[in-house]
Amino acid sequence: MPVFGRILGIEGTAWNLSAAVFDNDLISLYQKPYRPPTGGIHPREAAQHHASEMKTVISKVLTDPGTITGVAYSQGPGLGPCLRTVATAARSLAIGLGVPIVGVNHCVAHIEIGRFSTGCSDPVVLYASGANTQVIGYLNRRYRIFGETLDIGIGNAIDKFARSKGLPHPGGPAIEELAKTGEYVDLPYTVKGMDLAFSGLVSAARESRAPIVDVCYSLQETAFAMCTEVTERALAHTGKEEVLLVGGVGANSRLQEMLSQMCRDRGAILYVPEHRYLGDNGAMIAYTGKIMLENGYSVPPGESYVNPSYRSDQVEITWRHDDPGERIRTGSLDQMTHATGAEAEVALWDTFVEKRRVRKAYRRPELDSRLITERTRAEARLIAAARRSGVPTPVIHEITGDTIRMERVYGSLMKDTLQNEHLEEAGRTVGSLHRAGIVHGDLTTSNMVMRDGRCVLIDFGLSGVSSEIEARGVDLHVLFQTLESTTDHFPELKEAFSRGYQQAFDGACAVLLREREIEKRGRYL
Repeated sequence: MPVFGRILGIEGTAWNLSAAVFDNDLISLYQKPYRPPTGGIHPREAAQHHASEMKTVISKVLTDPGTITGVAYSQGPGLGPCLRTVATAARSLAIGLGVPIVGVNHCVAHIEIGRFSTGCSDPVVLYASGANTQVIGYLNRRYRIFGETLDIGIGNAIDKFARSKGLPHPGGPAIEELAKTGEYVDLPYTVKGMDLAFSGLVSAARESRAPIVDVCYSLQETAFAMCTEVTERALAHTGKEEVLLVGGVGANSRLQEMLSQMCRDRGAILYVPEHRYLGDNGAMIAYTGKIMLENGYSVPPGESYVNPSYRSDQVEITWRHDDPGERIRTGSLDQMTHATGAEAEVALWDTFVEKRRVRKAYRRPELDSRLITERTRAEARLIAAARRSGVPTPVIHEITGDTIRMERVYGSLMKDTLQNEHLEEAGRTVGSLHRAGIVHGDLTTSNMVMRDGRCVLIDFGLSGVSSEIEARGVDLHVLFQTLESTTDHFPELKEAFSRGYQQAFDGACAVLLREREIEKRGRYL
């Protein structure tokens, strides 16, 4: 494997123009952010800023050009005009210096600089930035996306609210400061399996008549609790023991506090890079470019394109040689006596189980109590309704404020027995559920049990009543993302599920089409 020395990296996907030189460690780092006088970022104006400041930024870090052995640039995702400006500069520098050039995925760079600076090994990653909110895990040379925002990124959501109140850009620091003296008011909380959405939250916050400090406090408490919940769901699903927080929003102390509390409660470890590596920065591009070049990545300057919709799961991770395996097996479900999921503890007896929702110390008590009560009642009601419609589900025996006692379902969890015929049967089961006007809300392979050739659905904690194509499409999107993030056999398993789904539900084609549209929304916004 070739060894490269100093690599020049240039980052400029959105508002921050930054450059760095990286060898075995960071040599130099400088940035010149674009700050709009009013409103949000205008791509053309940001690109003009990058072009006018490029020479200054590069000269601050490139003090000894003769030592540079490669040039790396942010290839995407990002704002097209900004990406093209950076790529043009990188191309010119690579040609002038006579060194190779490599395009770096912005999201992957956040992860890699985080792994480098913290020393973590195989984490579940919460990537929280302006335009991106994703939960990511590594599997078989890809960074797989377990879940993500279905509308706007958390940073953009916060900035959108800040602009509506006349606060400066970026809005995060100002809102964090105002939130220090605020009190909690109810705002919408939207988690859909491992996905989440912020638009309704921002709209409600903008329209709230509560004092600005209370709204800022509640906006943070709600949005960050949503992010922490989906991260915990990924931890529970994968069995991993590390969480890595990356992205500019990761600098928020309250978000760090929530994730730290969640990790302590689950026996996991939270890793947070030092502040200079959290936001968009040239160091992450230089470092990731270096390990990419050392593992065979480079392109001719004439092919150094940009990709505004570049997904982290499109990058082959040739530089990682650890293999967590296709999935974490849970052991025999039939022999289990206790299980801890993302939001509940389950005691398993011979003929019944007791599912008790546990309080989350990272969430506001008022919010936590509301979610526990709402989800417990809705789960029992909709399990019974689905069963009456012919969908295989446990029989409900008893319900209290936070606990459901129900039939014990023997069999194998779907995530431990991923076979085409099982996914086809799961498709028929979900088709029957949707035909009954119910959406599961957390349709992962951890919530499907194969029993005597039938697929039994469990854990209806996020379920709801809906006949809308959108809600059904989100249901399938959650499942497909889970499959794609945990197995390399995703295409045939998805096809098998879709085949069974179409057999059981007349509206299947429209829902499958909508799921593809929903998938595209997860691209850079």
